Amino acid sequence: MRFDEVLRRLEPLPDLMPEGPPSLMPMIHGAGGPRPVPGIDLPPANGRPAAVLVLLFPDEGGDARIVVTERTDRGGHHSGEVSFPGGRAEPEDADEEATALREATEEVGLDPAECGLRVVGRLPTLWIPVSNYTVRPVIAVAQRRPAMRRQPSEVAAILDLPVAAILPGARLVPRERTFREARLTYDAYPLDELPGASPGLVIWGMTARVLGGLGAWLAREDA
Repeated sequence: MRFDEVLRRLEPLPDLMPEGPPSLMPMIHGAGGPRPVPGIDLPPANGRPAAVLVLLFPDEGGDARIVVTERTDRGGHHSGEVSFPGGRAEPEDADEEATALREATEEVGLDPAECGLRVVGRLPTLWIPVSNYTVRPVIAVAQRRPAMRRQPSEVAAILDLPVAAILPGARLVPRERTFREARLTYDAYPLDELPGASPGLVIWGMTARVLGGLGAWLAREDA
């Protein structure tokens, strides 16, 4: 999808994004059959506040791309996974936008002025049960490809995927893992073809659901 068209369709952002593919929702398999993770769409009051930056920019051919990171494997909850640049809020952060931009600067060396970055809106808060983070996605666009440099202690690789890869009908792959001693199944966006991605790397969970909703909004017929 062309970046100019993405810009046109992004503004204004809705208060609530449409849902992406239902199969992106992780399902727990138990005695009562598969069901969503309890409370996954109801962020708790005691969740740890965080924000991520969903940054879109034009590539050299004018197509829209999105920045994601492969996390360094440090043995924690989200080690080795794909996420947006971002992290937990700090007391000095004025708001979620400040958190997302500060974290992106620390993790991928983002210089908002250098790339002509502009925040266009925020999405509703999502909850990550395993780490108890309540995450606010901040949507931004850049006038040009940002010059980025990863922080090795946190980021194994900086990747950018084409917006076409998250539009309805894009390729998904089935995956499963163990969650609190139960079997968890879900579909994920594969990253096999992206330069620099580890073999078998996929986008799943909260990050995939944000991308799926964004793709559904950008592809809507009434835009």
